[in-house]
Formats: sequence, C-alpha cells, structure tokens
Amino acid sequence: MQALQADANATAQIAYWDAGAPSYRWIQIGLQEVLSRNLGPTLSTRAMALLGAAMYDATVAAWDSKYTYNRPRPSQADPSLVARVTTPLSPSFPAEHAVTAGAAETILAYLFPDKAAQFRSLSEEAARSRLFAGTQYPTDVIAGLELGRTVAAAFVAAAKADGSDAVFSGSYPISPGVWGNANPATPLAGGWKTWALSSGSEFRPAAPPAVGTPEADAQFQEVKAFSRTNATNHSAWFWQPSFITPWLDMAHRKNFEQRWDSNPPRAARVYAMTTIAQHDATIACWDAKYTYLWPRPSMVDTSIVTLFANPAHPGFPSGHACASGGAGTVLGYLFPQDSAAMSAMALDGGLSTLYAGIHARLDVDGGLRIGQSVGEKVIQRFREPQ
Repeated sequence: MQALQADANATAQIAYWDAGAPSYRWIQIGLQEVLSRNLGPTLSTRAMALLGAAMYDATVAAWDSKYTYNRPRPSQADPSLVARVTTPLSPSFPAEHAVTAGAAETILAYLFPDKAAQFRSLSEEAARSRLFAGTQYPTDVIAGLELGRTVAAAFVAAAKADGSDAVFSGSYPISPGVWGNANPATPLAGGWKTWALSSGSEFRPAAPPAVGTPEADAQFQEVKAFSRTNATNHSAWFWQPSFITPWLDMAHRKNFEQRWDSNPPRAARVYAMTTIAQHDATIACWDAKYTYLWPRPSMVDTSIVTLFANPAHPGFPSGHACASGGAGTVLGYLFPQDSAAMSAMALDGGLSTLYAGIHARLDVDGGLRIGQSVGEKVIQRFREPQ
C-alpha cells in the first residue's frame, strides 16, 4: 500500500511539473502569491519581472552547459530504461526543471521570506519530479538547482539596490485642480531602477492640460457623459483586479499554441519580455503620475460616479494602459501573426479604466504611447548581443 501511495505521489508530481515549460508553473505560483498579498501595480510588476528575468537567464545558462557537455538522457544511454514522459530533445545536464526551480525559489524567497521554506520544498519537488519521470540523472538535478540559485542570487543582489526600499516622507494634500491623497501608493516608484529604460523618465510625456482649461474640461466631460453598457462593465471588471493576469494568461496561451512549452528557453523568454515590459512601463507611468499630479475625473467633478473606488495614485497616465501597451507590444513582436489582436487587447485594457470612470481618455492615450515606447525598448534590448 505504501509503495502504491508513493508511486501515486510521484505520478502526481510528474504530471504537475510536466504541464508546460519549466517556467510555466513558477509564473503561476509567483502570480498567485502577488495577488494573494494584494500588492499594488509597482510592487507586483517588480516581483514578476524579477521572477521572469531570473528564470530566463538561468535557462540560458543551463543551455550553455547542456550543449557544452552533451550528456545523453538516461533512456538514450540505456534503451532498456523507459521514461514516464516524452523525453526532451535537449541534453540531460543540467536538469532544466531544476535550474528553473532553483532560480524561482531564490527570487520568491527574497520577495516573500515568510514562505521561503515552502518555496524550497516546491523547488526540490520540481527537480525530483524529473528523476521520477526518468528523464534525468541525480547529478543533473543537483547541478541544476545549484546553477539556478546562483543565477538568481545575482538578481537578488541587484534588486536590493533598485531603490524600491526608499521611504517616502512627504505628503500630497488634497487641493483644487491637483491630485492628493493621505496614503499615496508607492510615490517614489518612478525613480526605481528600470530594466531596459535608462530611467523612469526616459519617455516622460508632456504635461496634461491644466484643470479648468477647455481642454481639461472636455476630458472630464467625456467621462461624465459616458453611458455604460454590459460590455463596458464587463471590460472594466475583467481588467480591474490586476492588469498583470490577463497578459500572463495570454503569454501562457501563446506558448502552448506555438508548442514552445517544449522549448524552455523560448517559453522563458516570452515570460521575461512580458514581465519586464510591464514593469518598466509601470515605472515610467509612475514617473509621469507623480510629476504632474493630474487628478482623477471624480476628484474634479464629484457628480461623476465611478464603477469602483479610485486607486491611490494620480490619474495621468493610466497604469493599465501603460502596462498593457508594453505587454501588447512585446507579445505582438513575439507572435507577429497576432499583433493586431495584441494591440486590440492593449486598447481594451486601457479603455477599461475610462469605462470605469477612474481615468480620462487623455490618461489612456498617454499610457498606451508610453507602453508602446517601453515595449519597443525591451524588444531592442533583447535583440542586442549580451
């Protein structure tokens, strides 16, 4: 009975970690952690970018070792061995699931130290599943975990110096025509270190029109006059919980459709580019928000009824539009046959905030432009020889 139970557990672990590319499950785990802790946009995108980038670099490092040593898989070395899953076409050493797990565990333990032991247990399970599957040797797993942890440690060291731990000591009092809030959301995030941009201000847009001018009045009047429908309400509520989730769901979908789930470096690259674009776009967005302190529509005209509460950060530009513009641009580049669909999705993500009454159209348009510029910069960065 114990042997049957052990085999059932091993089978379950194999199936769980074999459901996609090695990075797939860890993106899911990281996102679940971010959402369960209700982190704001800047901290959420920071966490996911660290996770995505570390797993990608660790995977690239693993592929360098794989094709340096060209170690055959166990079933290739001994045809009498039968693997329990499809044997990957890459060399055996080091184990790709172990490399990814070691990197993910290290990043997540840094971000959420209260659950470090749980992440360590999961990483060891992910690595061990390849032994149960019969696709790799114990030394592949040991080396993989060590390599992944080593790569991620460099990311953690850099993250500790990215400025995200700076303490805000100022205030934003509420006054006519200017955004204010007693508890502003990460007001210093525009100065955090970026990945592909030279700084958060690289794509800072021109100032929005001053409140009280005809140009500004027209922006707020459009929000006031907007007539909501079931379709616009659906869009607003779909995007409201987190602009990260729909884009990572799309990244998952495209990886599976293109069969990149069997190509760990390509799948990890999709996650890295998407998460980095969202984070850099969010930092650029926060730079503009706290530079101009453009108010939310209902702060100017109290008769405007929002679909849900205003977030605790300025209106211009829209964070959903910035992040969606960034993600849509890189995914359109990675999957050019779907570039029009990605642009349409980015537009919907941005307009969802207009539909909800928490942003003006100027916020959305400005955010999409920032996001597109950031996405193009991320694409350029990934094209450059490293």
